[in-house]
Amino acid sequence: MQRGIQIPVWGNSTPGAQIIAKLGDIQTTTRADKEGKWKVKFPVFKAGGPYELEIAESGKANSKIRLNGILIGDVWLASGQSNMEWQIQQANDARMEIANANFPQIRFLVVEHDKQIKPQADIHAGKWKVCDSANVKEWSAVAYYFARKIHVDEKVPVGIIQSTWGGTPVEAWTSREMLLASPITKEKTLSNDTLRFDKNDLLTDSLNWIRIWDIVNNPQNNTVKTVTAIDYNDTGWTPVEMPKLIKNFGIDYHEGIMWLRRKITLPDSFNQKDLTIDLGHPESNYSLYFNGEEICKGIWGANTSHSYTIPARLVQHGENTIAVRIAVLWGGGGLNPPAEDIYITDGASKISLAGKWLYKKDIEPAFPKILNYQYYPTVLFNAMINPVIPYGVKGFIWYQGEANAQAAYDYRKLFPMLITDWRQRWQQGNIPFLFVQLANYMRTKPLPSESEWAELREAQTLTLSLPNTGMACAIDIGEANDIHPKNKQEVGRRLALIANKIVYNQNVVACGPIYKSYKKEGNRIRITFSNIASGLSTKDGKEVTGLAIAGQDKQFYWAKAIIEGNELVVYSDKVADPVAVRYAWADNPECNLINSERLPAIPFRTDEWKGITER
Repeated sequence: MQRGIQIPVWGNSTPGAQIIAKLGDIQTTTRADKEGKWKVKFPVFKAGGPYELEIAESGKANSKIRLNGILIGDVWLASGQSNMEWQIQQANDARMEIANANFPQIRFLVVEHDKQIKPQADIHAGKWKVCDSANVKEWSAVAYYFARKIHVDEKVPVGIIQSTWGGTPVEAWTSREMLLASPITKEKTLSNDTLRFDKNDLLTDSLNWIRIWDIVNNPQNNTVKTVTAIDYNDTGWTPVEMPKLIKNFGIDYHEGIMWLRRKITLPDSFNQKDLTIDLGHPESNYSLYFNGEEICKGIWGANTSHSYTIPARLVQHGENTIAVRIAVLWGGGGLNPPAEDIYITDGASKISLAGKWLYKKDIEPAFPKILNYQYYPTVLFNAMINPVIPYGVKGFIWYQGEANAQAAYDYRKLFPMLITDWRQRWQQGNIPFLFVQLANYMRTKPLPSESEWAELREAQTLTLSLPNTGMACAIDIGEANDIHPKNKQEVGRRLALIANKIVYNQNVVACGPIYKSYKKEGNRIRITFSNIASGLSTKDGKEVTGLAIAGQDKQFYWAKAIIEGNELVVYSDKVADPVAVRYAWADNPECNLINSERLPAIPFRTDEWKGITER
């Protein structure tokens, strides 16, 4: 239970009954209302324990509830999508961390997944567990490493209420009333009023997912034999310039199996040789075929290498046929640029595979419709947040945003709405809300470009304008090939650093340099920062990377920079009259600016030009 505040305890009983509640030596009473609901507030306790809690209905035998071993300390609610949910056993150093998890004064309550149309009074399932090697493995890695540092630093018990669900948008975690107050979410939220899902719907979703993965992993309708054949007639297929992601094909949103074909004429020098084919940077699950024969099957696009051997026996003189079967899931799928990374070679020379390909969808059965109710507005708030209100808490920690990246501009309003919503409902004032900025992810692009993820990070940074908020930057500890970076220790540590400073009032440097202002000086732009500690430097001791600069034409070029004291002077020979600078503005930027505490600079831009998610 939370120290330093009046401790709320609530429940249900006989309507009108007198309730006697006792925590340690402190006793209080109240009376249940006409619906049998009651709530008491114990006075302020200091950190400590263990205590015993007794609840009884006056005059009713056998009504007493007794709970033992209760600690008073700091309670944090940890929420968000999969990167907050990611378990200790899935993250770095899992075996060692689990073996050493002996912290009896750290407790976790993991709220079981549930989704409901109406606000619920109680969670579906979940109970407090003590931190030990048997319990810890399935807990949130980020929340655990956060809790451990707070426990060690502050020397108080720490409780984590973990309420998380992978892949979910911020709207699912926000109340109906708050969502109806915004034109961004009002219409979609009102459409929820017609929802009527039950256990049969949930069972159907589960069975349909089994069917989807069966289609993904096992080609249907004898397609491999027909579509990959050299003499297959692909006259009706649609041309597309590759490499390209399917979401950029200019077609409506699609999920299902898509086939790609390309005929290529090989030089005589390739005959009777084993060849190497490289697909560069595929996205999503795919299989590759050459002249009708399977080269690889069911490869996930996050793998680091997509280079395969074509045996000499398959190589034909003249024209050869390449076919790629791609599963389009969650809007993903296709081949990422650059063009030079897709090719076929005999080791001495390369033949580019970039250029005109043909594609066709709907050759195989469509994916069954998945209802995925957990994505709907307010359903997770109803089932997994509302029931734990008004549990006394120290604050909130949050890691989410990936699911909102395609509408990052809207997140500028949606995320602050959630924070305001929760604070209003907990009625503890502007209690701390700490969050993780999206880590670097996906392939590093060779040229400056627009980025949905960069815009989402910007929306998160803008949220710091709300009082008592803090953001842990993770722009340097992500993984190009995994949306779930495994270094959760550092994420938890950085979140705890923020708490150390703004919650526990420690004199620490809690985050990296934050863009403050800029000034044009001829053909250069001078950038000033806050939060530099003892000064600016680079993580690797080399020149500053990750900077881009543009003139009035809005064409960005990579820039150089000189660190002058606590400022950065940015320039490029290609931009004579610069007006804007961007730093780490990409899905997966190569950036290295840090402060003296080796904390990374927060991504920023000086311009306010319309982004790709502003519609």
